[in-house]
Amino acid sequence: MQEKKSLNLLDATLIVSGSMIGSGIFIVSADIARQTGGSGWLLLSWIISGIITLFAALSYGELASMFPHAGGQYVYLKNAYNPLVGFLYGWTIFLVVQCGTIAAVAVAFAKYTGVLFPVLSENNILFVVGSFKISAAQLFGIFSILVLTLINSRGINYGKIVLRLFTSAKLLALFGIIVLGIFVYGSSETWSMNWSDAFSLSHWSKDIDGNWIQTNLSAIALMSAVGVGLVGSLFSSDAWNNVTFISGDIENPKRNIPLSLGIGTIIVVSLYLLANIAYLYLLPLTGTPDGVNVFARGIQFAQNERVGTAAAQMMFGGAAAVIMAALIMISTFGCNNGIILASVRVYQAMAKDGLFFEKMKHNNENGVPGFALWIQFFWASLLCLSGKYGDLLDYVMFSVMLFYILTIAGIFILRKKMPDAERPYKAWGYPVVPALYLVLASAFCINLLFVKFSACWPGLLIVAIGVPVFYYWRKKGQAETSLTE
Repeated sequence: MQEKKSLNLLDATLIVSGSMIGSGIFIVSADIARQTGGSGWLLLSWIISGIITLFAALSYGELASMFPHAGGQYVYLKNAYNPLVGFLYGWTIFLVVQCGTIAAVAVAFAKYTGVLFPVLSENNILFVVGSFKISAAQLFGIFSILVLTLINSRGINYGKIVLRLFTSAKLLALFGIIVLGIFVYGSSETWSMNWSDAFSLSHWSKDIDGNWIQTNLSAIALMSAVGVGLVGSLFSSDAWNNVTFISGDIENPKRNIPLSLGIGTIIVVSLYLLANIAYLYLLPLTGTPDGVNVFARGIQFAQNERVGTAAAQMMFGGAAAVIMAALIMISTFGCNNGIILASVRVYQAMAKDGLFFEKMKHNNENGVPGFALWIQFFWASLLCLSGKYGDLLDYVMFSVMLFYILTIAGIFILRKKMPDAERPYKAWGYPVVPALYLVLASAFCINLLFVKFSACWPGLLIVAIGVPVFYYWRKKGQAETSLTE
Protein backbone atom coordinates (compact mmCIF):
# COMPACT_ATOMS: atom_id res chain seq x y z
CA MET A 1 0.00 0.00 0.00
CA GLN A 2 1.37 3.42 -0.94
CA GLU A 3 2.64 5.57 1.93
CA LYS A 4 1.11 9.03 1.79
CA LYS A 5 2.12 12.33 3.35
CA SER A 6 5.01 10.79 5.27
CA LEU A 7 7.15 13.94 5.45
CA ASN A 8 6.50 16.95 7.71
CA LEU A 9 7.96 20.48 7.66
CA LEU A 10 11.10 19.33 9.48
CA ASP A 11 11.68 16.57 6.93
CA ALA A 12 11.09 18.97 4.04
CA THR A 13 13.58 21.46 5.51
CA LEU A 14 16.13 18.66 6.01
CA ILE A 15 15.69 17.63 2.35
CA VAL A 16 16.47 21.22 1.29
CA SER A 17 19.50 21.64 3.54
CA GLY A 18 20.66 18.02 3.31
CA SER A 19 20.60 18.01 -0.48
CA MET A 20 22.52 21.28 -0.62
CA ILE A 21 25.39 20.39 1.72
CA GLY A 22 27.75 17.91 0.13
CA SER A 23 31.52 18.20 -0.18
CA GLY A 24 31.66 21.51 -2.07
CA ILE A 25 31.90 23.78 0.98
CA PHE A 26 35.07 21.93 2.02
CA ILE A 27 36.70 22.12 -1.42
CA VAL A 28 35.70 24.89 -3.81
CA SER A 29 36.97 27.90 -1.83
CA ALA A 30 40.50 27.09 -3.01
CA ASP A 31 39.56 27.65 -6.66
CA ILE A 32 37.56 30.79 -5.86
CA ALA A 33 40.56 32.18 -3.96
CA ARG A 34 42.90 31.49 -6.90
CA GLN A 35 40.47 33.01 -9.40
CA THR A 36 40.04 36.31 -7.56
CA GLY A 37 43.05 36.71 -5.23
CA GLY A 38 41.54 38.47 -2.19
CA SER A 39 39.63 37.56 0.98
CA GLY A 40 37.00 40.16 0.20
CA TRP A 41 36.37 38.64 -3.21
CA LEU A 42 36.15 35.14 -1.66
CA LEU A 43 33.44 36.17 0.79
CA LEU A 44 31.71 38.29 -1.85
CA SER A 45 31.54 35.26 -4.15
CA TRP A 46 29.78 33.25 -1.43
CA ILE A 47 27.48 36.18 -0.64
CA ILE A 48 26.52 36.56 -4.32
CA SER A 49 25.83 32.84 -4.71
CA GLY A 50 23.82 32.92 -1.49
CA ILE A 51 21.74 35.85 -2.74
CA ILE A 52 21.15 34.18 -6.11
CA THR A 53 20.10 30.93 -4.42
CA LEU A 54 17.88 32.67 -1.86
CA PHE A 55 16.19 34.84 -4.52
CA ALA A 56 15.44 31.69 -6.50
CA ALA A 57 14.08 29.79 -3.49
CA LEU A 58 11.86 32.69 -2.35
CA SER A 59 10.48 33.05 -5.88
CA TYR A 60 10.12 29.30 -6.38
CA GLY A 61 7.71 29.02 -3.46
CA GLU A 62 4.90 30.53 -5.54
CA LEU A 63 5.17 27.77 -8.13
CA ALA A 64 5.38 25.12 -5.41
CA SER A 65 2.17 26.38 -3.82
CA MET A 66 0.38 26.54 -7.19
CA PHE A 67 1.33 23.00 -8.21
CA PRO A 68 1.74 20.90 -5.03
CA HIS A 69 2.24 17.72 -7.02
CA ALA A 70 5.15 15.32 -7.40
CA GLY A 71 7.45 16.38 -10.23
CA GLY A 72 8.36 19.91 -9.17
CA GLN A 73 10.17 21.90 -11.83
CA TYR A 74 9.03 19.56 -14.63
CA VAL A 75 5.41 20.37 -13.76
CA TYR A 76 6.08 24.12 -13.47
CA LEU A 77 7.79 24.33 -16.87
CA LYS A 78 5.14 22.21 -18.55
CA ASN A 79 2.40 24.55 -17.32
CA ALA A 80 4.28 27.80 -17.90
CA TYR A 81 5.44 26.91 -21.41
CA ASN A 82 4.46 23.60 -22.98
CA PRO A 83 5.11 19.84 -22.60
CA LEU A 84 8.26 20.06 -24.77
CA VAL A 85 10.02 22.49 -22.40
CA GLY A 86 8.97 20.39 -19.42
CA PHE A 87 10.34 17.27 -21.08
CA LEU A 88 13.64 18.93 -22.00
CA TYR A 89 14.10 19.78 -18.34
CA GLY A 90 13.31 16.24 -17.19
CA TRP A 91 15.51 14.78 -19.93
CA THR A 92 18.40 17.07 -18.98
CA ILE A 93 18.22 16.49 -15.24
CA PHE A 94 18.17 12.74 -15.81
CA LEU A 95 21.16 12.69 -18.16
CA VAL A 96 23.17 15.53 -16.62
CA VAL A 97 21.89 17.39 -13.60
CA GLN A 98 20.57 14.96 -10.98
CA CYS A 99 22.43 11.83 -12.05
CA GLY A 100 25.57 13.90 -12.66
CA THR A 101 25.31 15.38 -9.18
CA ILE A 102 24.73 11.94 -7.68
CA ALA A 103 27.84 10.68 -9.46
CA ALA A 104 30.00 13.67 -8.43
CA VAL A 105 28.91 13.46 -4.80
CA ALA A 106 29.38 9.68 -4.73
CA VAL A 107 32.93 9.98 -6.07
CA ALA A 108 33.69 12.68 -3.47
CA PHE A 109 32.28 10.37 -0.75
CA ALA A 110 34.55 7.57 -1.96
CA LYS A 111 37.63 9.80 -2.12
CA TYR A 112 37.26 10.79 1.51
CA THR A 113 36.52 7.22 2.55
CA GLY A 114 39.89 6.46 0.97
CA VAL A 115 41.52 8.69 3.61
CA LEU A 116 40.36 6.24 6.28
CA PHE A 117 40.76 3.11 4.18
CA PRO A 118 43.57 3.55 1.62
CA VAL A 119 42.50 0.46 -0.31
CA LEU A 120 39.48 2.52 -1.46
CA SER A 121 41.64 5.47 -2.52
CA GLU A 122 41.40 7.13 -5.92
CA ASN A 123 45.09 6.25 -6.30
CA ASN A 124 44.27 2.54 -6.21
CA ILE A 125 43.82 1.96 -9.95
CA LEU A 126 42.12 -1.35 -10.66
CA PHE A 127 41.66 -1.26 -14.43
CA VAL A 128 43.43 0.55 -17.28
CA VAL A 129 42.69 0.59 -21.01
CA GLY A 130 44.65 3.31 -22.78
CA SER A 131 43.79 6.59 -21.05
CA PHE A 132 40.65 5.13 -19.44
CA LYS A 133 41.11 4.14 -15.81
CA ILE A 134 38.86 2.77 -13.12
CA SER A 135 39.87 3.36 -9.51
CA ALA A 136 38.68 1.80 -6.28
CA ALA A 137 37.13 5.17 -5.37
CA GLN A 138 34.92 5.11 -8.46
CA LEU A 139 33.69 1.60 -7.70
CA PHE A 140 33.08 2.43 -4.06
CA GLY A 141 31.16 5.53 -5.14
CA ILE A 142 28.91 3.28 -7.22
CA PHE A 143 28.51 0.99 -4.21
CA SER A 144 27.33 3.94 -2.09
CA ILE A 145 24.67 4.77 -4.72
CA LEU A 146 23.60 1.13 -4.69
CA VAL A 147 23.16 1.14 -0.90
CA LEU A 148 21.07 4.33 -0.96
CA THR A 149 18.97 3.04 -3.86
CA LEU A 150 18.26 -0.16 -1.94
CA ILE A 151 17.28 1.81 1.18
CA ASN A 152 14.95 4.13 -0.70
CA SER A 153 13.39 1.27 -2.68
CA ARG A 154 12.15 -0.13 0.64
CA GLY A 155 9.83 2.84 1.16
CA ILE A 156 9.97 6.54 1.94
CA ASN A 157 10.11 5.99 5.69
CA TYR A 158 13.46 4.22 5.30
CA GLY A 159 14.85 7.12 3.30
CA LYS A 160 13.45 9.48 5.94
CA ILE A 161 15.46 7.75 8.68
CA VAL A 162 18.70 8.26 6.74
CA LEU A 163 17.64 11.84 5.96
CA ARG A 164 17.07 12.80 9.60
CA LEU A 165 20.14 11.02 10.93
CA PHE A 166 22.75 12.16 8.42
CA THR A 167 21.47 15.69 7.78
CA SER A 168 21.18 16.49 11.49
CA ALA A 169 24.68 15.10 12.06
CA LYS A 170 26.31 17.14 9.31
CA LEU A 171 24.51 20.37 10.24
CA LEU A 172 25.70 20.03 13.83
CA ALA A 173 29.23 19.05 12.76
CA LEU A 174 29.54 21.98 10.33
CA PHE A 175 28.23 24.35 12.99
CA GLY A 176 30.79 22.93 15.44
CA ILE A 177 33.65 23.46 12.96
CA ILE A 178 32.54 27.07 12.49
CA VAL A 179 32.35 27.81 16.23
CA LEU A 180 35.73 26.20 16.95
CA GLY A 181 37.34 27.83 13.92
CA ILE A 182 36.21 31.36 14.77
CA PHE A 183 36.09 31.45 18.57
CA VAL A 184 38.50 28.78 19.84
CA TYR A 185 41.30 28.04 17.39
CA GLY A 186 41.03 31.05 15.09
CA SER A 187 43.74 33.70 15.08
CA SER A 188 42.95 37.42 15.02
CA GLU A 189 46.39 37.93 13.47
CA THR A 190 45.57 35.62 10.56
CA TRP A 191 42.20 37.33 10.14
CA SER A 192 43.82 40.81 10.10
CA MET A 193 46.48 39.62 7.65
CA ASN A 194 43.78 38.36 5.30
CA TRP A 195 42.10 41.77 5.34
CA SER A 196 45.26 43.79 4.81
CA ASP A 197 44.87 43.32 1.05
CA ALA A 198 41.36 41.88 0.91
CA PHE A 199 40.53 43.17 -2.56
CA SER A 200 43.75 42.32 -4.35
CA LEU A 201 43.31 42.00 -8.12
CA SER A 202 45.42 38.91 -8.74
CA HIS A 203 44.77 35.59 -10.40
CA TRP A 204 46.52 32.22 -10.39
CA SER A 205 46.41 29.90 -13.39
CA LYS A 206 48.54 27.20 -14.98
CA ASP A 207 50.67 27.71 -18.08
CA ILE A 208 51.01 25.16 -20.88
CA ASP A 209 53.71 23.33 -18.91
CA GLY A 210 51.47 22.97 -15.86
CA ASN A 211 53.30 25.58 -13.76
CA TRP A 212 51.38 28.04 -11.61
CA ILE A 213 51.66 31.69 -12.67
CA GLN A 214 50.20 34.78 -11.02
CA THR A 215 48.81 37.68 -13.05
CA ASN A 216 47.08 40.95 -12.23
CA LEU A 217 43.42 41.38 -13.12
CA SER A 218 41.71 44.34 -14.75
CA ALA A 219 38.27 45.32 -13.49
CA ILE A 220 36.59 43.53 -16.40
CA ALA A 221 38.76 40.45 -15.96
CA LEU A 222 37.89 40.46 -12.24
CA MET A 223 34.17 40.32 -13.03
CA SER A 224 34.80 37.35 -15.28
CA ALA A 225 36.97 35.66 -12.64
CA VAL A 226 34.28 36.12 -9.99
CA GLY A 227 31.79 34.60 -12.42
CA VAL A 228 34.00 31.54 -12.93
CA GLY A 229 34.50 31.26 -9.18
CA LEU A 230 30.72 31.24 -8.71
CA VAL A 231 30.58 27.87 -10.48
CA GLY A 232 31.89 26.23 -7.33
CA SER A 233 29.83 28.18 -4.81
CA LEU A 234 26.61 27.81 -6.83
CA PHE A 235 27.23 24.08 -7.25
CA SER A 236 27.70 23.83 -3.49
CA SER A 237 24.39 25.68 -3.00
CA ASP A 238 22.41 23.68 -5.54
CA ALA A 239 19.76 20.96 -5.10
CA TRP A 240 17.63 23.16 -2.80
CA ASN A 241 14.68 22.57 -5.13
CA ASN A 242 14.70 18.79 -4.68
CA VAL A 243 11.98 19.07 -2.06
CA THR A 244 9.51 20.14 -4.76
CA PHE A 245 10.04 16.87 -6.64
CA ILE A 246 8.53 14.92 -3.76
CA SER A 247 5.57 17.22 -3.02
CA GLY A 248 3.10 14.34 -3.08
CA ASP A 249 4.65 12.86 0.07
CA ILE A 250 4.76 16.09 2.12
CA GLU A 251 2.07 17.13 4.61
CA ASN A 252 0.28 20.35 3.64
CA PRO A 253 2.60 20.98 0.66
CA LYS A 254 1.09 24.38 -0.20
CA ARG A 255 2.40 25.68 3.14
CA ASN A 256 5.33 23.44 4.01
CA ILE A 257 7.21 23.47 0.71
CA PRO A 258 7.55 27.29 0.43
CA LEU A 259 8.47 27.43 4.12
CA SER A 260 11.06 24.66 3.83
CA LEU A 261 12.60 26.33 0.76
CA GLY A 262 13.08 29.59 2.64
CA ILE A 263 14.21 28.10 5.97
CA GLY A 264 16.52 25.45 4.50
CA THR A 265 18.18 27.84 2.06
CA ILE A 266 18.77 30.53 4.70
CA ILE A 267 20.33 27.94 7.03
CA VAL A 268 22.74 26.65 4.39
CA VAL A 269 23.86 29.94 2.84
CA SER A 270 24.48 31.29 6.36
CA LEU A 271 26.56 28.23 7.31
CA TYR A 272 28.53 28.50 4.06
CA LEU A 273 29.43 32.14 4.67
CA LEU A 274 30.37 31.44 8.30
CA ALA A 275 32.49 28.44 7.24
CA ASN A 276 34.52 30.67 4.94
CA ILE A 277 34.93 33.23 7.70
CA ALA A 278 36.28 30.39 9.87
CA TYR A 279 38.71 29.46 7.09
CA LEU A 280 39.98 33.04 7.05
CA TYR A 281 40.54 32.95 10.82
CA LEU A 282 42.56 29.75 10.50
CA LEU A 283 44.48 30.07 7.21
CA PRO A 284 45.97 32.84 5.09
CA LEU A 285 44.12 33.20 1.82
CA THR A 286 47.29 33.71 -0.22
CA GLY A 287 49.79 30.90 -0.35
CA THR A 288 52.40 29.27 -2.53
CA PRO A 289 52.03 26.05 -4.54
CA ASP A 290 55.21 24.61 -3.03
CA GLY A 291 54.51 25.71 0.55
CA VAL A 292 56.30 23.60 3.15
CA ASN A 293 53.25 23.29 5.43
CA VAL A 294 49.49 23.79 5.47
CA PHE A 295 49.80 27.43 6.60
CA ALA A 296 52.28 28.29 3.85
CA ARG A 297 50.05 26.79 1.17
CA GLY A 298 47.09 28.81 2.42
CA ILE A 299 43.55 28.53 1.13
CA GLN A 300 44.62 29.00 -2.47
CA PHE A 301 46.85 25.94 -2.57
CA ALA A 302 45.35 23.65 0.05
CA GLN A 303 46.49 20.12 -0.76
CA ASN A 304 44.10 18.49 -3.25
CA GLU A 305 41.83 21.55 -2.91
CA ARG A 306 40.80 20.32 0.54
CA VAL A 307 40.42 23.63 2.37
CA GLY A 308 38.24 22.05 5.04
CA THR A 309 40.96 19.54 5.86
CA ALA A 310 43.62 22.27 5.93
CA ALA A 311 41.49 24.31 8.34
CA ALA A 312 40.90 21.26 10.51
CA GLN A 313 44.64 20.60 10.59
CA MET A 314 45.15 24.05 12.08
CA MET A 315 42.70 23.07 14.82
CA PHE A 316 43.28 19.37 15.42
CA GLY A 317 46.76 18.71 14.08
CA GLY A 318 47.43 15.17 12.89
CA ALA A 319 43.88 14.02 13.57
CA ALA A 320 42.47 16.56 11.08
CA ALA A 321 42.47 14.30 8.04
CA VAL A 322 40.47 11.61 9.82
CA ILE A 323 38.02 14.08 11.39
CA MET A 324 37.31 15.88 8.12
CA ALA A 325 37.12 12.67 6.14
CA ALA A 326 34.46 11.38 8.54
CA LEU A 327 32.53 14.67 8.38
CA ILE A 328 32.58 14.79 4.58
CA MET A 329 31.59 11.12 4.37
CA ILE A 330 28.53 11.91 6.52
CA SER A 331 27.83 15.05 4.51
CA THR A 332 28.06 13.49 1.04
CA PHE A 333 26.20 10.31 1.98
CA GLY A 334 23.34 12.36 3.42
CA CYS A 335 23.38 14.69 0.42
CA ASN A 336 23.02 11.84 -2.05
CA ASN A 337 20.24 10.27 -0.03
CA GLY A 338 18.14 13.42 -0.40
CA ILE A 339 18.80 13.62 -4.14
CA ILE A 340 18.10 9.93 -4.78
CA LEU A 341 14.97 10.07 -2.62
CA ALA A 342 13.45 13.01 -4.51
CA SER A 343 14.72 12.89 -8.11
CA VAL A 344 12.85 9.80 -9.27
CA ARG A 345 9.51 11.58 -8.76
CA VAL A 346 10.36 13.76 -11.77
CA TYR A 347 10.92 10.73 -13.99
CA GLN A 348 7.71 9.21 -12.67
CA ALA A 349 5.75 12.38 -13.52
CA MET A 350 7.18 12.29 -17.05
CA ALA A 351 6.26 8.63 -17.44
CA LYS A 352 2.69 9.36 -16.35
CA ASP A 353 2.52 11.88 -19.19
CA GLY A 354 3.71 9.18 -21.60
CA LEU A 355 7.13 10.83 -22.03
CA PHE A 356 9.42 8.24 -20.42
CA PHE A 357 9.65 4.52 -19.84
CA GLU A 358 6.16 3.23 -19.06
CA LYS A 359 7.37 1.18 -16.09
CA MET A 360 8.65 4.32 -14.40
CA LYS A 361 5.14 5.55 -13.65
CA HIS A 362 4.38 2.67 -11.31
CA ASN A 363 5.19 2.42 -7.62
CA ASN A 364 6.53 -0.82 -6.20
CA GLU A 365 4.96 -2.72 -3.31
CA ASN A 366 6.61 -0.24 -0.90
CA GLY A 367 4.87 2.76 -2.44
CA VAL A 368 7.90 4.24 -4.23
CA PRO A 369 8.88 4.34 -7.95
CA GLY A 370 11.21 1.35 -7.77
CA PHE A 371 11.89 0.93 -11.49
CA ALA A 372 12.79 4.63 -11.80
CA LEU A 373 15.18 4.27 -8.84
CA TRP A 374 17.09 1.47 -10.57
CA ILE A 375 17.27 3.26 -13.93
CA GLN A 376 18.66 6.28 -12.06
CA PHE A 377 21.20 4.03 -10.33
CA PHE A 378 22.36 2.55 -13.63
CA TRP A 379 22.96 5.91 -15.34
CA ALA A 380 24.54 7.59 -12.30
CA SER A 381 26.90 4.61 -12.02
CA LEU A 382 28.04 5.06 -15.62
CA LEU A 383 28.69 8.74 -14.91
CA CYS A 384 30.82 7.77 -11.90
CA LEU A 385 33.14 6.03 -14.34
CA SER A 386 33.15 8.84 -16.88
CA GLY A 387 35.16 11.77 -15.56
CA LYS A 388 36.57 14.03 -12.91
CA TYR A 389 34.68 15.83 -10.16
CA GLY A 390 35.51 19.27 -11.58
CA ASP A 391 34.32 18.34 -15.07
CA LEU A 392 30.98 17.12 -13.74
CA LEU A 393 30.67 20.28 -11.62
CA ASP A 394 30.97 22.61 -14.63
CA TYR A 395 28.83 20.32 -16.76
CA VAL A 396 26.02 20.25 -14.20
CA MET A 397 25.99 23.95 -13.28
CA PHE A 398 25.33 25.40 -16.72
CA SER A 399 22.37 23.10 -17.32
CA VAL A 400 21.01 23.77 -13.83
CA MET A 401 21.11 27.55 -14.20
CA LEU A 402 19.60 27.46 -17.69
CA PHE A 403 16.44 25.78 -16.45
CA TYR A 404 16.28 27.82 -13.24
CA ILE A 405 16.14 30.93 -15.43
CA LEU A 406 13.27 29.48 -17.46
CA THR A 407 11.46 28.42 -14.30
CA ILE A 408 11.66 31.78 -12.53
CA ALA A 409 10.63 33.50 -15.78
CA GLY A 410 7.64 31.14 -15.67
CA ILE A 411 6.33 33.03 -12.63
CA PHE A 412 5.75 36.11 -14.82
CA ILE A 413 4.20 33.98 -17.57
CA LEU A 414 1.81 32.17 -15.21
CA ARG A 415 0.72 35.45 -13.60
CA LYS A 416 -0.70 36.37 -17.04
CA LYS A 417 -1.59 32.88 -18.24
CA MET A 418 -3.37 31.78 -15.04
CA PRO A 419 -4.28 35.01 -13.19
CA ASP A 420 -7.06 33.40 -11.15
CA ALA A 421 -5.13 30.31 -10.05
CA GLU A 422 -4.83 29.74 -6.31
CA ARG A 423 -1.52 31.05 -4.97
CA PRO A 424 -1.30 30.30 -1.23
CA TYR A 425 2.20 31.76 -1.30
CA LYS A 426 3.27 34.56 -3.63
CA ALA A 427 6.86 35.21 -4.69
CA TRP A 428 8.52 37.44 -2.10
CA GLY A 429 9.42 40.85 -3.51
CA TYR A 430 7.62 40.26 -6.81
CA PRO A 431 8.42 41.48 -9.43
CA VAL A 432 11.80 42.90 -8.25
CA VAL A 433 13.31 39.82 -6.60
CA PRO A 434 12.48 37.35 -9.42
CA ALA A 435 13.68 39.91 -11.98
CA LEU A 436 16.97 40.41 -10.11
CA TYR A 437 17.47 36.66 -10.06
CA LEU A 438 16.96 36.51 -13.83
CA VAL A 439 19.56 39.24 -14.38
CA LEU A 440 22.17 37.67 -12.08
CA ALA A 441 21.66 34.11 -13.30
CA SER A 442 21.72 35.17 -16.96
CA ALA A 443 24.96 37.10 -16.44
CA PHE A 444 26.49 33.99 -14.84
CA CYS A 445 25.48 31.76 -17.76
CA ILE A 446 26.71 34.21 -20.40
CA ASN A 447 30.07 34.53 -18.65
CA LEU A 448 30.40 30.76 -18.35
CA LEU A 449 29.65 30.33 -22.06
CA PHE A 450 32.49 32.68 -22.97
CA VAL A 451 35.04 31.48 -20.41
CA LYS A 452 34.31 27.74 -20.22
CA PHE A 453 32.41 26.95 -23.40
CA SER A 454 34.04 23.52 -23.58
CA ALA A 455 32.28 22.63 -20.33
CA CYS A 456 28.93 24.09 -21.47
CA TRP A 457 28.38 22.82 -25.00
CA PRO A 458 27.81 19.17 -24.00
CA GLY A 459 24.90 20.30 -21.84
CA LEU A 460 23.45 22.35 -24.68
CA LEU A 461 23.85 19.37 -27.01
CA ILE A 462 21.94 17.11 -24.62
CA VAL A 463 19.10 19.64 -24.45
CA ALA A 464 18.98 19.75 -28.27
CA ILE A 465 18.99 15.95 -28.56
CA GLY A 466 15.99 15.93 -26.25
CA VAL A 467 13.81 17.56 -28.93
CA PRO A 468 13.58 14.52 -31.27
CA VAL A 469 13.41 12.25 -28.23
CA PHE A 470 10.35 14.16 -27.02
CA TYR A 471 8.56 13.67 -30.35
CA TYR A 472 9.51 9.99 -30.30
CA TRP A 473 7.97 9.47 -26.87
CA ARG A 474 4.89 11.53 -27.75
CA LYS A 475 4.33 9.57 -30.96
CA LYS A 476 4.90 6.31 -29.08
CA GLY A 477 2.38 7.34 -26.42
CA GLN A 478 -0.22 8.33 -29.04
CA ALA A 479 0.24 4.99 -30.83
CA GLU A 480 -0.24 3.04 -27.60
CA THR A 481 -3.36 5.09 -26.76
CA SER A 482 -4.91 4.38 -30.17
CA LEU A 483 -4.26 0.66 -29.71
CA THR A 484 -6.12 0.59 -26.42
CA GLU A 485 -9.15 2.45 -27.76
